[in-house]
Amino acid sequence: MKQNQDNYDVIVVGGGNAALCAALSAQENDAKVLVLEKAPEEERGGNSAFAGAYMRFVYDGAEDIIALAGDLSEEEIAISDFGTYSEEQFFDDMTRLTQNRTDPDLCEILVKNSKETVRWMNRNGVKFIPTYGRNAFKINGRFKFWGGVTMVVRGGGQGLIESLSKTAEKNGIDIKYNAWVRDLVHSDAGVTGVVVKIEGVTQTINAGAVVLACGSFEANPEWRTRYLGRGWESAKVRGSKFNTADGLEMALRIGAQAYGNWSGCHAASWDRYATEFGQHGVSPNFTRHGYPFAIVINADGKRFLDEGEDFRNYTYAKYGRLVLEQPGHFAWQVFDSKVLNLLYDAYRTKYVTKVTANTIEELAEKMEGVNKTEFLKTVKEFNAAVKADVPFDPNSKDGRCTVGLEIPKSNWANLIDTPPYEACAVTCGITFAFGGIRITNEAEVLNTLHQPIRGLFAAGEMVGGIFHYNYPGASGLTSGAVFGKIAGHSAAVYAVA
Repeated sequence: MKQNQDNYDVIVVGGGNAALCAALSAQENDAKVLVLEKAPEEERGGNSAFAGAYMRFVYDGAEDIIALAGDLSEEEIAISDFGTYSEEQFFDDMTRLTQNRTDPDLCEILVKNSKETVRWMNRNGVKFIPTYGRNAFKINGRFKFWGGVTMVVRGGGQGLIESLSKTAEKNGIDIKYNAWVRDLVHSDAGVTGVVVKIEGVTQTINAGAVVLACGSFEANPEWRTRYLGRGWESAKVRGSKFNTADGLEMALRIGAQAYGNWSGCHAASWDRYATEFGQHGVSPNFTRHGYPFAIVINADGKRFLDEGEDFRNYTYAKYGRLVLEQPGHFAWQVFDSKVLNLLYDAYRTKYVTKVTANTIEELAEKMEGVNKTEFLKTVKEFNAAVKADVPFDPNSKDGRCTVGLEIPKSNWANLIDTPPYEACAVTCGITFAFGGIRITNEAEVLNTLHQPIRGLFAAGEMVGGIFHYNYPGASGLTSGAVFGKIAGHSAAVYAVA
């Protein structure tokens, strides 16, 4: 085994949003930093590179949004109702969706640091634009933003990674690709480096501190089945094929404390015939989040979820699991022509598994694997139950619901009566697991004795306890950035003290 002689203060394991934020933060605090990314450079960035790159953060009004966007025109500002998103709203969303199981300390850190961290990212080269058309529909000539997600990174996930990587390199941070970290150098004194295979050569690199920010276990089918349960080997992986639990495994091996919802995960509706793993430049086309304006049908021809329970931002990360639980692990999202204009571009690419018809009977014939008789019965019963006298409003929880159905549709219930009709086949796509390792408020990793493992810090998907059961949309990248920034700062302070 080769002994590397480079003198680093902080080693960051991973190459995504959390890892790069940790590296930049450590460098700002006078540390010499090395980033070790398992993927080759052209596939860098972990799950962050596949993200839509929407970010949830606290903001006080239009001024905060305009300052981040930078180049909005006066006309765009005039037709935009950005609203506000307060700390209280963020707290409420976190506690409500996790059923009060979010770690209170970590949740408070996430919420209270969200705005400043996004501003810090902006100062480090990340550009933002408002989420027109995705979290705000143009009604009567005006956009009204909803669901707490108002900004997205320009260029999406790949734009985020490109911006952070460019700043890291400009600031003198070393980044090595094809660098597979296999173990932590550890003794009673703590963690003092890593064992890594770079371009096929195994070597030890020493440092004052190590930050683990290399993802969850979503790309490891054995771990998915072990922790999430039967059937999860059949899920598609929305993001990186390199997130196979390496960091979790090496941390647990030296006594790190497992924490959080290990049987839960972020899982969304994904195209039924999507690729096994994410593909750069392609994967965003597999997203199928238009279900609030549809009815969702399983192989038995029946609805099995409340498509209008809440805004998409608050349900999409849990509904993938429900799709996986259906016969054959698939479902169909059924739309009529009245709402097709509300579907985003992913529904109009060559990557969508879609059938169209001018009658419901014809559509039923084309929906592969579905009980046609039961499907037609479901549509008839659904149409009869819609409160059609309530106005439809996609920018609010409009209360246009069904009455008397076993499974209601609580909002956005439209009659399925206007051709042409479309149906899109979906399955489950997993993003990341909610279980991880336990950290302190300073992002130090705790062992099973509830003591810090000296020299070891963690951020991103590896951190357990923040999300449980469900997830407020666009809070994952925010969490990665917030705790990445904290982890980098703490690691630098520890290493250079």
